[in-house]
Amino acid sequence: MQPHAPIPDDAPAVPLAVDLDGTLVRTDTLHENLLVLLKHAPWWLLLAPLWVLRGKAFFKAEVARHAALDVTSLPYNADVLTFLREEHARGRRLVLTTAADRRIADAVAAHLGLFSDVLASEAGVNLSGARKLARLREVLGTFDYAGNDAVDLALWRECREVVVVHARAGVLRQAQGLGRPVHRVFEAPKASWRGWVRALRVHQWAKNVLVFVPLLAAHKATQGGMAPRAVLAFVAFSLCASSVYVLNDLLDLASDRRHPTKSRRPFASGELSVRAGVVLAPLLLGLAAVVVVLGTLPLSFAALLGAYFVLTLAYSLRLKQVMMLDVLVLAGLYTVRIFGGALAVGVPTSSWLLMFSTFLFLSLALLKRVSEVRRLRQSNEPSAHGRGYLAQDYEQLASLGVAAGQVSVLVLALYITSKEVTALYGHPERLWLLCPVMLYWVGRIWVLAHRGLVNEDPLVFALKDRVSYVVGLVAALVLWVAT
Repeated sequence: MQPHAPIPDDAPAVPLAVDLDGTLVRTDTLHENLLVLLKHAPWWLLLAPLWVLRGKAFFKAEVARHAALDVTSLPYNADVLTFLREEHARGRRLVLTTAADRRIADAVAAHLGLFSDVLASEAGVNLSGARKLARLREVLGTFDYAGNDAVDLALWRECREVVVVHARAGVLRQAQGLGRPVHRVFEAPKASWRGWVRALRVHQWAKNVLVFVPLLAAHKATQGGMAPRAVLAFVAFSLCASSVYVLNDLLDLASDRRHPTKSRRPFASGELSVRAGVVLAPLLLGLAAVVVVLGTLPLSFAALLGAYFVLTLAYSLRLKQVMMLDVLVLAGLYTVRIFGGALAVGVPTSSWLLMFSTFLFLSLALLKRVSEVRRLRQSNEPSAHGRGYLAQDYEQLASLGVAAGQVSVLVLALYITSKEVTALYGHPERLWLLCPVMLYWVGRIWVLAHRGLVNEDPLVFALKDRVSYVVGLVAALVLWVAT
């Protein structure tokens, strides 16, 4: 336990004790530490029930001992930090007082450089509620207290002045009714449905339209019962994908917070709590299972959807950090959607279609990595956090991506000369027009990426790109006149 400095006689104000979770930071450090443990050393979680039996403090200590939480990237409350820096500049004594483990509390204090003392859970004592109050009385005597939750009411009742940070309306009313002066109230940002929509990444559902490709390629979109099954497959994939997106965001918090745009994601920014994400992910997966069961989709489709979930989870946990394997997995996940669409409606899977999609989506996956590596060069960083690429890999990745895109067009050309085409198209020779159309689109998007104009998922970029819509319409017209 660290020694506590005596209160100086010339202190300009009563010491201010500041809570950590939900007050200084917009998250719960224990929850985040558990996610770090899940991502980097999940085998330790097998011992978690035994840790819990030995008390909360022991549980927190063991989690903190086996998982290194990056406190520098935590979503600190900017308005609270400004207030604390002003108080620190006045010479006020600030004490970080938290039920979090001492390892985390000491790291936060060292990072901010604002606190003269740290009171935290240690030596088997969970510093919460009455224990926290007793410790503050022992160390500080009279104190002001900044907190955010109902558990802090006991401390506000005994402190000199109250500082309320991002509390729920009911907690705020109770704090104001305690009879203690309320020095400051930091209002919580208003919750918005847009945060939930962004957490689900609804815009990414557009990728799941790939499940309709086998139905359209087989020219069976108008056959009874097939289109509704394809719609159900789309919904199931979308719910499953959103479940994975939430899990990915939870497991990738530290990396996202270092990214210029991903840092604004709901979980990375603290807009939505880690606890909400832990509930949301399995709920979405359960809803996907309900759609499969109630929609009486084939068992083979259900197995493929389960494999998709497992593969994407493996990608989030480890595979995304392995150079080249990550882009191969991404390309495979796109192709799985096409294969899933074929299983859902019961049409044969075309090997030509799978080959074409594999090379095309490999090209787009490499384009996504090229955009990330390009940002590394601009920021003079040697490597990407949580990725297996270096800034010097830019040219090699770009050459591989352009080559994969060209090969996809070659596969398309070979398909046009195959026997399968004559059975589906009345004028197969007109399909040759698709080749220059695809060459133009692939070449254009790579040139734009080289210029730094594609700074997101290329499919998402295409959804916002008017030229891509024109290319799509031209391709559809070619298919129609060939039919």
